[in-house]
Amino acid sequence: MTTPLTLGAFDSLRCDAVSDQEALGRLYALPSDAAVRKQMSELTDQTRKLIACSSLVLVASADAEGNCDVSPRGGPAGFVSVLDARTVAIPDATGNKRLDTLRNVIATGRAGLLFVIPGRTTTLRVNGRACVSTRPELLSQLTAVGKPPASALVVGIEEVYPHCPKPLMRSGAWQPEQWLPVDVQPTSAEVTLAQLRRPELTIADIERAEEESLKYRYE
Repeated sequence: MTTPLTLGAFDSLRCDAVSDQEALGRLYALPSDAAVRKQMSELTDQTRKLIACSSLVLVASADAEGNCDVSPRGGPAGFVSVLDARTVAIPDATGNKRLDTLRNVIATGRAGLLFVIPGRTTTLRVNGRACVSTRPELLSQLTAVGKPPASALVVGIEEVYPHCPKPLMRSGAWQPEQWLPVDVQPTSAEVTLAQLRRPELTIADIERAEEESLKYRYE
């Protein structure tokens, strides 16, 4: 009988986790030649077009201690600007003002991007050096989110890799008939209220705050 995992299961699983590259390699077949060869260090005309079609990019970063973060960035298709074959710039539209990603980039000078195109199953991975720029002539070009941003995340490309469609096909992410009913998941307000742990607040309070935030989402 399988012992069910409990809270704190990570520590018990870590004790016999795969711990070296050779052991990991024995679990899988070698990647295909195409899977290796399609990694590049600069954008092609086709990957430029993918970025121009993307309205959502997930930004991965880590701080100096290795604590990881993935945050979404969104805007109209093409809101991420291709400055040249090895440089892209993402305008930083005002969000929760925590600045987790930007602080991480300043600490390590690195970032990873995953470009997503709604309704399509191809994603594009871009990794490389990164910096936070406030150069006026750059920011004046990045108005897709409503106005010039306070800063831009600039990534100097070292790796460009188009992923195969399998993950999005398996997830049914773009197939409405496979979506869960709305009432199966907690609402955004319900999740936020539980996270805040402030008994004086109600769902209605959170919903009003979210409505106001979305109303002025480009400010």
